[in-house]
Amino acid sequence: MEWEWFAAPDYWLSRLVLQRGLAAVYLVAFVSAALQFRALLGERGLTPVPDFLRRVSFRDSPSLFHLRYSDRLFASAAWLGAALSAAVLLGAADRVPLAVSMAMWALLWVLYLSIVNVGQTWYAFGWESLLLEAGFLAVFLGNADVAPPLLTLVLLRWLLFRVEFGAGLIKWRGDACWRRLTCLDYHHETQPMPGPLSWFFHRLPRPLHRVEAAANHVTQLVVPFLLFLPQPVASAAGLAVVVTQLWLVASGNFAWLNWLTVLLAFSAIDGSAVAGAPAHGPTPLWFGAAVIAVTAVVAVLSYRPARNLLSRRQRMNASFDRLHLVNTYGAFGSVTRVRHEVVIEGTDEERITDATRWREYGFRGKPGDVRRLPRQYAPYHLRLDWLMWFAALSPSYAAPWFARLLHRLLENDPDTLRLLRSNPFPGAPPVHVRALLYRYRFTTWRELRSTGAWWDRELIGPYGPPVSRRPADTDSSADGETATGTDAEAP
Repeated sequence: MEWEWFAAPDYWLSRLVLQRGLAAVYLVAFVSAALQFRALLGERGLTPVPDFLRRVSFRDSPSLFHLRYSDRLFASAAWLGAALSAAVLLGAADRVPLAVSMAMWALLWVLYLSIVNVGQTWYAFGWESLLLEAGFLAVFLGNADVAPPLLTLVLLRWLLFRVEFGAGLIKWRGDACWRRLTCLDYHHETQPMPGPLSWFFHRLPRPLHRVEAAANHVTQLVVPFLLFLPQPVASAAGLAVVVTQLWLVASGNFAWLNWLTVLLAFSAIDGSAVAGAPAHGPTPLWFGAAVIAVTAVVAVLSYRPARNLLSRRQRMNASFDRLHLVNTYGAFGSVTRVRHEVVIEGTDEERITDATRWREYGFRGKPGDVRRLPRQYAPYHLRLDWLMWFAALSPSYAAPWFARLLHRLLENDPDTLRLLRSNPFPGAPPVHVRALLYRYRFTTWRELRSTGAWWDRELIGPYGPPVSRRPADTDSSADGETATGTDAEAP
């Protein structure tokens, strides 16, 4: 097919960066699933997939696991996805015929869709839908055999537009501190999982926080429209997105959200100034027809997400179809002013008294030890750590899984303990565990110099009653026990 309007050869380098980067994100996502699923979703997980499959039909949540589920099959799917992602990252999709390359990308999408659609609360984040939507469009980006299709690049820009503009609108319509430019006085301290530089970002002068917030509004509410203008304006808009997203990468841990947004920005960046376009073969008629058909499907499915953007009741991070093909996005429409953390402790003493010695479990990413500098984990996603942040906001949010988490700790369950940084009871499980609610804040420069602590914490009170290990406990009866106390909002 020799339609000049269809091919965009100057974007070959941008396609290369986007596809290889997307394969890297897929690799991280599949490895994360393989290493964490047994404790979270496995047959003895906190929210087991078999229980979910008994309640939800294939039509409501399409997944290969409706055909059959076992932990071994889940692990096989995750590691197959990781292996295929690694192969694509190393260039395998550019060394095979176009149809085979498309099949490779399609298999990655099907495998990850199957995981997300049984992932329940652990996979209920915008970056999961973002990876699936970008991964689906990657099927129609072509490979080294053909020039990048202009229509697919436009669809990727439309995706980027919804990510940025949706996030900008949800902020402007949401918390008043965004309009007052004061949200960043709190955000770096209260975000779900701070990174190693978050303390320093929080301690920037307040006028710089105002500049951060204003720059965020410009990037998310103005720049997205420039993505659709002729070059070099579109490239400049894409580069502006890259710079602001890298700023967010440095300031916290948001899984692969920021990295995927960076990659999507390359759909608007013309790489011809860096390297001339190589020779491409003619676009096969069937491939062109497939791209045009997908463009039409995305256009139709975009109606509800577009209407959502214009709605005063804008939804954040929602999927309007079960395949996550066209979604709506947004982040931090409201910002918490105070940070609360749930701290889990255990004891091996038989009787609980005022003198009982409690020992704290250490999490990998969420704040715990006040002297421990937060670590950088993104783009790897620590799913339990993230949900512990929500648990501190509301016990009712954690009710479906928190009691089971405490009972797994009473068993010294190896799969659960692998999710943690430290287990204070390596020899034998504790007799009792309890959860306490603390208020955390970043220390000042003076406090850091004098104590070496990055955090200061103050006990608010028990998060729920202690839970005990009893010889007569069975897995089913233990799992049903309430360990989060009241369903009222956390302070």
